[in-house]
Amino acid sequence: MSDAHTKPKIRWHIVVFLAPAVLVYTAVMIYPLFNTLRLSFFTEVDQERVYVGLQNFHTLFGEPVWSEQFWNALGNNMWFFMIHMLVQNPIGIALAAILSHPKLRFTSFYRSAIFIPTILSFVIVGFAWKLILSPIWGIAPEMLGAVGLKSLYAPWLGKEAYALTALSLVSVWQFVGIPMMLIYAALLSIPDEILEAAEVEGITGSSAFWKIKLPLILPSIGIISILTFVANFNAFDLIYAAQGALAGPDFSTDILGTFMYRTFFGFQLQLGDPHMGSTIASGMFAIILIGVCLYLFGIQSRMRRYQF
Repeated sequence: MSDAHTKPKIRWHIVVFLAPAVLVYTAVMIYPLFNTLRLSFFTEVDQERVYVGLQNFHTLFGEPVWSEQFWNALGNNMWFFMIHMLVQNPIGIALAAILSHPKLRFTSFYRSAIFIPTILSFVIVGFAWKLILSPIWGIAPEMLGAVGLKSLYAPWLGKEAYALTALSLVSVWQFVGIPMMLIYAALLSIPDEILEAAEVEGITGSSAFWKIKLPLILPSIGIISILTFVANFNAFDLIYAAQGALAGPDFSTDILGTFMYRTFFGFQLQLGDPHMGSTIASGMFAIILIGVCLYLFGIQSRMRRYQF
């Protein structure tokens, strides 16, 4: 029998090694996702589950009691995401560019010091910064007073206009190490031949970064942007740890994660409703899916056209 008619061998060792990971991922990710989508099409009437189709979505977007909370949380989520995009990622890129300089000493220490906050617990970070910024026992007023800027201090977490921005900057402080490390790795992967050719042409220093390095790391910046988008629209822990489930003051820090948690599990006088909570979670999934698809089929496809 010729080789053309021989059946391809099944590589069972690949199946054996992948099976545990696939089973765990299915149990903790895939099944809960589809079950959440399924629950959004039902409601509970007289302790019985009844299929209502898209009625829960109509309630979420059509009834003022629900829609006002949803759009408030979505708007806060957008602001939370924009601060990370406009503050965290540019600072991460700048830090990576500085740390990648071959003449800089103690780079390992600086990288570790900046990256350590990313491994801290959300609860620790939220509680610690709540204490630091407290007008009663916090150290922020004294620290600002030591440099003559005490007049700038305000109880930021207690003011509706500043609370979300303050928590966003706390999140930036915690996670700026992630874009820094990703961009740092991308900068180190640039071939030396390209940089040497640029030096021959007289392109050095900051001009080398803007004209040579930055265009080459654009794909990495795109990946960081979409990871920031997904992480920010899944955010919950920091807001909950610092401001509680009510996301005060007066829901000014309420994001989709806290809104979904409060609706699904209930809080204080609000009874939990798994079906409306699943509807909110489905809306979050749709927002993230649309954002990822726009990146994959829009921005990334254009990047591939201009790669060289």
